Amino acid sequence: MQTKKKLEQLWIVRCFAAVLLFGQVLLHLLQGKTYYRKILEHMVTAGPASISPVLLVSGFAGMIFTIQTARELVRFGAVGSVGGAFALAFCRELAPLLTASIIAGQVGSAFAAEIGAMRVTEQIDALYMLRTNPIDYLVLPRVIACFLMMPILMVFALVMGIAGGVFAASQFFQIVPEAFLESVRTFLEPSDLLMVLLKGFIFGTIVAVNGCSWGLTTKGGAKEVGESATTAVVTTWVSIFIMDFFLSLMLLDKPTL
Repeated sequence: MQTKKKLEQLWIVRCFAAVLLFGQVLLHLLQGKTYYRKILEHMVTAGPASISPVLLVSGFAGMIFTIQTARELVRFGAVGSVGGAFALAFCRELAPLLTASIIAGQVGSAFAAEIGAMRVTEQIDALYMLRTNPIDYLVLPRVIACFLMMPILMVFALVMGIAGGVFAASQFFQIVPEAFLESVRTFLEPSDLLMVLLKGFIFGTIVAVNGCSWGLTTKGGAKEVGESATTAVVTTWVSIFIMDFFLSLMLLDKPTL
């Protein structure tokens, strides 16, 4: 019982450390000291190296969502609204959440494991000896890379998801692609696309900050490095869903009486 309580307290402390790390990142970003080569290196990791699972999951998710939605709408004679229902749910919420979850599992866990291994092997202490701030050298490039690449990945996810929806609608429900896309265009507004990009910036920052924070606070050995990587992913998922909830509340259109 005491061990469980200590673990809960440690988890709370490390989550609070992630918030403090975000403040440090903003401060160092304003100071303007960045390692551009490291940023480009991590942009490759967070972007091209991660695009395959994003496209694969988005394509199948688009097909699955279209099949489930069209099956019910066809029953009520609302075939023309299939694309609109797809746009409202998949493009607004599902695509950003799926993309952020995949990047959290692939990139965020890698950040936590890499920095955690550096922490337990005292490589971060060596950076201090070389008068190199770990925030500037390790954290800031990763945060900038995820901040820039996540919105781009979400755009690719949207395109692939819509393509999957068009394929499923035409193959299984004989809905012509033109009608499906016209319904998507009717229901989806430019502000929705801007919100997807905003979510990309926010979710990318959450992924990088959480991964780096759990890596920096790792203590022990190889077992603790693995635990930090796993817990970083779970914490990132929770943070993303909480943030998405508040973003949805901000955009909630209250009916007028």
